[in-house]
Amino acid sequence: MMQTEGHGLFAKEEMNAKFGRKKLLISIKNLHKSFGDNHVLRGFNLELYDEENLVIVGKSGSGKSVLLKCIVGLAFPDKGTLRVLSKDVLNLPKAEMDLLRAEVGFLFQGSALYDSMTVRENLEFPLRRHKDRMVNESIDQLVLEALENVGLAEAIDLMPEELSGGMKRRVALARTIILRPKIILYDEPSSGLDPITAREISQLILNIQKIYKTASLIISHDIDFARSIANRFVILKEGIDYATGIYKDLVTSNDPNVKAFFNYET
Repeated sequence: MMQTEGHGLFAKEEMNAKFGRKKLLISIKNLHKSFGDNHVLRGFNLELYDEENLVIVGKSGSGKSVLLKCIVGLAFPDKGTLRVLSKDVLNLPKAEMDLLRAEVGFLFQGSALYDSMTVRENLEFPLRRHKDRMVNESIDQLVLEALENVGLAEAIDLMPEELSGGMKRRVALARTIILRPKIILYDEPSSGLDPITAREISQLILNIQKIYKTASLIISHDIDFARSIANRFVILKEGIDYATGIYKDLVTSNDPNVKAFFNYET
């Protein structure tokens, strides 16, 4: 296993040059999570910086989705530290955790739209739960703005069943950004999409990053998709951050476990 600090390969000089002046938004140290005898996370470390796109890759069942659930308090780690926006997630009262979740958007793998609601109503739902997030704008203004930013203003009164898979993913992204979170968690955003639609979603992620100044933590099996949006990669293997680095370093690695993910000609 390659290592410099913690577990992973780390392009430290380049990373410091790019993110050294950025604010640290997520800090995870020595995180452990088991389900009975299944030890999913075994001392995982991660840092996410302001306006960074960080992609986590790993085999199916390696713990990527469990990690996201820990970040938003839907799963509770057995050991370690986890700070999100300077908040100690592992010791945060429920009311404060609910407030923190409004700062962390979550794009679910299956889009997770409410089938009985129109697109408009799907986007209104989080706003009605967090009215304190609305300052000088009305619900209608925020809904329209979010849909315009994903190129779907014309779909505002459609039902989810009338949408294609790519359109559903766009609506789900609009619902994610409508509270203007500081961090967005993406769980396999290109899953189930054809290559053209996947490229459209990758461009949307980059556009959203620029418009809303978000940081993103992205789970993806699709390396071509991931490389188009990633500032850095983390390889999650055997419960640890096996390797961390920028694409050009990882793709030229001689480590067979890294090459297993970056094993094609560029």
